[in-house]
Amino acid sequence: MDYRYIGTSGLRVSPICMGTMSFGTWSDEKEAFRILDKAYERGINFYDTAEVYPVPPTGELAGLTETIFGKWIKTRDRDSLIIATKVAGAASGWFVPPIRSGSTAIDRHHIERAVEGSLRRMGIDYIDLYQVHWPDMIVPMAESMAALDRLVESGKVRYIGTSNENAYGLTKSNTIAEYEGYARFQSIQNNFSLLHRRFLDELAVVCRREKVSLLPYSPIGGGMLSGKYNAKEIPARSRFGEYKQLPTARQRAMADRFLNQGTLDSTARYIEIAKEAGMSPTTLATAWSMNFDFVASTIIGARDAAQLDDSLAALDVKLSEDVLKACDDVHRDIPYPMG
Repeated sequence: MDYRYIGTSGLRVSPICMGTMSFGTWSDEKEAFRILDKAYERGINFYDTAEVYPVPPTGELAGLTETIFGKWIKTRDRDSLIIATKVAGAASGWFVPPIRSGSTAIDRHHIERAVEGSLRRMGIDYIDLYQVHWPDMIVPMAESMAALDRLVESGKVRYIGTSNENAYGLTKSNTIAEYEGYARFQSIQNNFSLLHRRFLDELAVVCRREKVSLLPYSPIGGGMLSGKYNAKEIPARSRFGEYKQLPTARQRAMADRFLNQGTLDSTARYIEIAKEAGMSPTTLATAWSMNFDFVASTIIGARDAAQLDDSLAALDVKLSEDVLKACDDVHRDIPYPMG
């Protein structure tokens, strides 16, 4: 296994991270354990969760994923695991989380309540990587960074990261950390895939120059790049098939962003590239996201253990220059299909 370091931290992680957001909704506890066991046995030491999981987020289920994951942690040597979780972002942002009465913020109060809840649900006494799930546009960054630094100083958290952030937010936060002597963001967890290359526009430069690692999520575009949505009918048991039926506007909008004519046309071409290269489109997409020097670990997900095979196969794949060029040609012809 080619383990990599996150940023300038001491966290040495597998190039694939096992995501857990389906645990408790799409995957019951038994299936979650099968998924986790399979990943661990393949050499995966890095696991990502969040206080608002599982998805779709609801007040009744928030925290259930960490609880299920915590039960599994007890079956393994804690020191062999790199565990990442997240504090929900501000309620003033793009989404009001169904926790703490929908009044969340990235301030000392909410950060400390969130980390205590995560530690309790997972039954652990420290978190390896604690991340801001999405930015707070109201609370000053200096206040947020000071609160996160307190967690590192207390020993409850080893390192910190951010997620769904832009180039300004990442750079400004780490500049404050440098001036004040606070812990800095070692990682950024953003959407990055063959269908969504926006990270390459600006954030890749920041990561390279500031030695911050990307932890890409949705490497197969929420399932789009598996090719299952290119069938005549949208699969009934699928993320966006279900999202399109939900009453919440946010989930329907997300489905439209991921599942549209541009993403379908792009995926059709990626399927052919994968076929010619002798691999599944899921393997191609996962390997592509792992191919960049600023990427430490690509976060994969699965509803059941069988779905892991194609993603984990990327660990043994090195994409050729011809394959990479063919992928770039698709993006040139159909730029930014997710907007």
